[in-house]
Amino acid sequence: MYEKTYPSKRFNITLDFLKKHIKTSETIFDLGVPNPFSKIMEDNGYKVINTKGEDLDNDQSALQNASYEVFTGFEIFEHLLNPYTVLENVKCDKVLISIPLRLWFSPAYRSKTDKWDRHYHEFEDWQLDWLLEKTGFKIIDSVKFTHPVKKLGFRPLLRWFTPRYYLVYAEKVKRN
Repeated sequence: MYEKTYPSKRFNITLDFLKKHIKTSETIFDLGVPNPFSKIMEDNGYKVINTKGEDLDNDQSALQNASYEVFTGFEIFEHLLNPYTVLENVKCDKVLISIPLRLWFSPAYRSKTDKWDRHYHEFEDWQLDWLLEKTGFKIIDSVKFTHPVKKLGFRPLLRWFTPRYYLVYAEKVKRN
């Protein structure tokens, strides 16, 4: 993971957004196996619980059995066949989710060597908003940002000003 490129800009924006909304005293359930960003969260004083590599489309028991105050899913929902079921099984009131946005000039990502490294969904912002609304969350804050690459060409030029990532903070709507 990140052998050739390290997403410093994305990680810095995500960490600043996390610090803006979440206290270090709150335990975070980070969807996905331990990764460079979960290490960054820990290095910044957060207690982080990760999944163990189970197929989250079929098994949400980790979400149901762990104890946490915040759920994070950073660039993971696009890999799930059914992110609705995952969100339905989140048992806390705060979520931070980021997704790569669908780009009209680039096809959906699909690794030819790793079956887990594929995008089933290429989201537009409104689709994530709707998914959160349907699962009982209200978006409190969001940000979109670009992901420029240092290559020549038409698509690399578009990446300098076309938003690539969408990051949201949402809270569970209290029902009476």
